[in-house]
Amino acid sequence: MEEQIDSVGKAFVDHYYHLFDNNRPAMSSLYQPTSMLTFEGQKLLGVEDIITKLTQLPFDQCRHVISTVDSQPASVTGGIVVFVSGSLQLPGENHPLQFSQMFHLSPTPQGNFFVLNDIFRLNY
Repeated sequence: MEEQIDSVGKAFVDHYYHLFDNNRPAMSSLYQPTSMLTFEGQKLLGVEDIITKLTQLPFDQCRHVISTVDSQPASVTGGIVVFVSGSLQLPGENHPLQFSQMFHLSPTPQGNFFVLNDIFRLNY
């Protein structure tokens, strides 16, 4: 069970940051109307508000480098909590930004997962 949780968490993280770095509008498939994002303290609810925030960040290109991924079962309903730490390299910047991000993945009736909760913080 633990290996399955870890592999789902790792696969999600790979997919999430690949989309973020290459095709942010496509990230809408990861969220649902009940999804919540807290981005540097700003709270957003729902797919539209979340994707608007992510696509209107003051940079078009970036590259995430993931340092750690920790996953745990979140509930008896099959959810997974994923905690990520890493760095974010922006074009023209010499020093990467360190970040932490937490996801609560919730299962769908189709057997997939969506992001129910997403909390992002830069680490200074």
